[in-house]
Amino acid sequence: QVQLVESGGGLVQPGGSLRLSCAASGSIFSINDMGWYRQAPGKQRELVATTTSGGSTNYADSVKGRFTISRDNAKNTVDLQMNSLKPEDTAVYYCNAVVRATAGGHWYMYWGQGTQVTVSS
Repeated sequence: QVQLVESGGGLVQPGGSLRLSCAASGSIFSINDMGWYRQAPGKQRELVATTTSGGSTNYADSVKGRFTISRDNAKNTVDLQMNSLKPEDTAVYYCNAVVRATAGGHWYMYWGQGTQVTVSS
């Protein structure tokens, strides 16, 4: 089993910054993609940013130039630096990782429990 634990959410004023962190632990042989998704009230969960084990990144158009995703493969962590935050960034942010427990084993997707980010004056 794999656990993803997020931290770093909170309340911030428009234009402010927050940094989210996620640590994966448990039965991990290797991690493929890691990323962040978010879900606002009444809306579907959406991709924010993802990164591959090789360091390639992908961002939602709405956060390009403002958010930066980074990961530490040795520590099995992924961070999301969020700058120039807007009220529309308010959502629960979820960490995501695609993990296999053994060499040659199946890949499984795991989710964290979510952390609230509220952007408001």
